[in-house]
Amino acid sequence: MSNSLEKMRKLLTTKNPELATLASKPRADTSIYRHWEMALNATATLRFLPDGNTNNSFFWVERDMIKLPFAGIKGKPEIKPLQVLVPCMQMYDEECPVLQEVRAWMKDPTLEEMARRYWKKRSYFYQGFVRESPFHESEAPQNPIRQFIIGPQIHCLVLNMLMHRDLLESPCDIERGMDFTIKKTDKSGYANYDQSYWAFKESALSSTEREAVDVYGLKDLDTHLPPKPTADGVRVIREMFEASIDGELYDSARWAEYFAPYGLTT
Repeated sequence: MSNSLEKMRKLLTTKNPELATLASKPRADTSIYRHWEMALNATATLRFLPDGNTNNSFFWVERDMIKLPFAGIKGKPEIKPLQVLVPCMQMYDEECPVLQEVRAWMKDPTLEEMARRYWKKRSYFYQGFVRESPFHESEAPQNPIRQFIIGPQIHCLVLNMLMHRDLLESPCDIERGMDFTIKKTDKSGYANYDQSYWAFKESALSSTEREAVDVYGLKDLDTHLPPKPTADGVRVIREMFEASIDGELYDSARWAEYFAPYGLTT
């Protein structure tokens, strides 16, 4: 490392301590295939696999999270606006203190924009093989069974296929499953995936893919879900929600034990 680079890093972290945490934090989970990073009009072909949790009737799990925005962190003026992710209690079949309030806002046109800001963000976790990728991954994991974070738009295409009258086997069946191709396009400046599609024919797993399943096993997709908050955790979610609405700063002394901004030491 050059002296100039080392000096710059030292000066920056002295003035902005949070940068040291960001630099040293572990890289994102490389098992997750980041299909959203592909170029427009590119495609990636996936082959879904069952959930390792045999109690799950589906080959995905649903995750509902709520983003609570804050203008900064109390006592740390150098840290700018941020968001704190908290689980929506509906994910655990319980009443959510945030949605309980926000649901009423939806009926008021003057509050609808704010309601959407605090409404739960839904995603789905799948797993399987990447059979064709439009980009090279410099840090592809040794285990070829990848994890996929799928948004509602693509998930809807999965549901539509499951209900198709001509479908005879599960799309993730080892012998008679089907490839799914994600296609990324643009719609009004946003990524759009509604041109993604299923293969017309079935395809069994290859010998190499079967070997990977035997060696590495199938992941229990429930491990992607946050632990269910305790009663104290639910209380903190309510406190943070009310503080966020009132424009207060994130208070690490009160909440960091339960929910903290990602990648920052508070």
